[in-house]
Amino acid sequence: MLKKAVLIGVISCLLFSFKSNETAMPVLKIAANQRCFTAAGKPFFWLGDTGWLLFSKMNREETEQYLDTRSKQGFNVIQVMVVHSIKETNAYGDSALVNKDLAMPKVTAGSTFGNGREYDYWDHIDWVIGKAAEKGLYIALVPVWGSVVKENHIGPAAARAYAEFLAKRYSGHSNIIWMNGGDIAGTDSMKTWNAIGNTLRSLDTTHLITYHPRGRTQSSTWFHDKSWLSFNCFQSGHRTYAQDTSKKDLKYGEDNWKYAQADYTKTPIKPTLDAEPSYEKIPYGLHDIKLPVWTDADVRRYGYWSVFAGGCGYTYGDNDVMQMHKPTDKGSAYGSKGYWYNSINDPGARQMIYLKKLMLSRPYFDRIPDQHLIAGLQGEKYNRLIATRGKNYAFVYTYTGREMSINPEKLAGSKIKASWFNPRNGQVTAIGTMAKAKTLKFNPPGRKANGNDWVLILDSI
Repeated sequence: MLKKAVLIGVISCLLFSFKSNETAMPVLKIAANQRCFTAAGKPFFWLGDTGWLLFSKMNREETEQYLDTRSKQGFNVIQVMVVHSIKETNAYGDSALVNKDLAMPKVTAGSTFGNGREYDYWDHIDWVIGKAAEKGLYIALVPVWGSVVKENHIGPAAARAYAEFLAKRYSGHSNIIWMNGGDIAGTDSMKTWNAIGNTLRSLDTTHLITYHPRGRTQSSTWFHDKSWLSFNCFQSGHRTYAQDTSKKDLKYGEDNWKYAQADYTKTPIKPTLDAEPSYEKIPYGLHDIKLPVWTDADVRRYGYWSVFAGGCGYTYGDNDVMQMHKPTDKGSAYGSKGYWYNSINDPGARQMIYLKKLMLSRPYFDRIPDQHLIAGLQGEKYNRLIATRGKNYAFVYTYTGREMSINPEKLAGSKIKASWFNPRNGQVTAIGTMAKAKTLKFNPPGRKANGNDWVLILDSI
């Protein structure tokens, strides 16, 4: 009888789209320039966080604390796994699936909280999405993590049934984004990923869809021309230059700006962003917890590099937060020692808002990457200078505080107002006003060193 009741509940969800009473948010759209996003016609800079296990590990009180903090810190997108394990349960002990069958989500009738029962797995997700909307947050839903598909040999038929369930249940929410895949190469289960993408697109023509690839790869390698893919993502990954040992890795390595640059040149034009760079406080290369960990300086570098090279946003991550590590856990992954409720305030998380504010401080839609601004050596690895500009302004980023030789001729006007922007605290310090010249030299404050990062701001007069 239970199985029959569950089946009836699933069929009901398949036949009727979920009706949301949540706070209305504008659905994200691709801008007219095809390079970035808009929300209700206004510029939208994607500032994401990898809250991967939010649905499965956090209760409602914890969820509200997390969402409230991230919203106040300026984040506007939370990337979350819907099903991370074929045995997935939530914080209330309710299973996501019937008999570990992706084609059979475990849906129960009603949504009454208390009276001896808790919301089921899917009711809880409904609540989280609605609570995120109250706080102005979009939820990027990863339908099923890549390892679940690969290890359980989930084929296109089951994937289509599951994607149909998701689309009909969640397309009524204005604040969702579909993030197909999940830390996996497109060539692993290609037919399954296309089945999910095509099904979502056929049933939901409103919301954006992308693909989250494995480390050191980008969605455009496999899916750029697919009609279901609205925009590209890449995962620049967690390794150092020295840990890249294959010829394929050596193509880009830590230089995440190269992924953005490669996507920027593809046709048809689609937005792109780094959806998973190195996490703050995670060991180099992930697996050897004796190695040093990535710091706030590193996550800043990945952010400014990728955005200035053409990215439409950036996703931050923290080792403790992405796995929602808490004292009741029996263990942790990747050497996590802190707890999520403390680590949500780590330095890198608090600094991300300055990148967002800088990008929205000038005309947004005409911005392009432009390395021609750099008159001298552009530099390699950590010494790389990355430049972007609009018609009347330019930004140039240095991670090491090295000297810059700049050619401002493409900027309008006869004079230039120059300033330093500090990515650590968002403060702007005036340099002065000067006549345009073929080459202008600038020396950032402080001594040259990794993490002494600065943005040179040039405004036309």
